[in-house]
Amino acid sequence: MNKTRLEAFSDGVLAIIITIMILEIKVPQGHEFTDLKPLIPKFLSYILSFIYVGIYWNNHHYLIHGLSKVNGKILWSNLHLLFWLSLIPVSTGWMGEHNFEKAAMALYGIILLLCAISYVILQKTVLDVEGKNSALAKALGRDLKGKASAVLYVIGIVASFYNVIISGAAYFIVAMLWLIPDKRIERIFS
Repeated sequence: MNKTRLEAFSDGVLAIIITIMILEIKVPQGHEFTDLKPLIPKFLSYILSFIYVGIYWNNHHYLIHGLSKVNGKILWSNLHLLFWLSLIPVSTGWMGEHNFEKAAMALYGIILLLCAISYVILQKTVLDVEGKNSALAKALGRDLKGKASAVLYVIGIVASFYNVIISGAAYFIVAMLWLIPDKRIERIFS
C-alpha cells in the first residue's frame, strides 16, 4: 500500500470527527442573542477539540509525508490513533453539555492522553520502518513537546477532581504548545 491511501483514509476520519462535533451543537430555540448563552460551554469545548483534531491532522500529515513505505504495523498503529481520536466528540459533547464538570474533564484528559500515546506509538512504528538514522528521526529529535504534553495531560486529569479550571488550563496549554505547526519535519524535507 502506498502512503496516499493511508493519508486519504485518515483525512476522511478526521473530517468526520470534526463534523460529528459541530453537529452536537444544536440551534437554540429562541431568536435573541441571549438564547445563545447556553451554547457557550458547548462552543468552547468544540473550539478546543477542533484545535486538537487540527493539530493531529497537521502533525499526522508531516509524519506520513516523511514515510517512504507503509506496512501492516503502520496501518494498525494509524487505526489505533484514529480510534482514540474518534472518541474526542463524545468527551467534547459531555464536557460542553455539563459545563466542564469533574468527570467530563477527567474523561476528556484521559482521551487526550490516549491520543498522545497512540500518536507516539505511530511515530515509533514509522521510525522503525524508516530507521533511527533517517531524516525523519533527525527531524523528530527528542520530542520535548510530546513529553511535556503527556505530563500536562496527567496534571489535567488529576486536577479535574479538585479544580476544573487548573484541569482546563493544562489542556489549553498543551493545545497552545502545538497550535503552531511543528516545523522540524518540514525543514528536513524542504
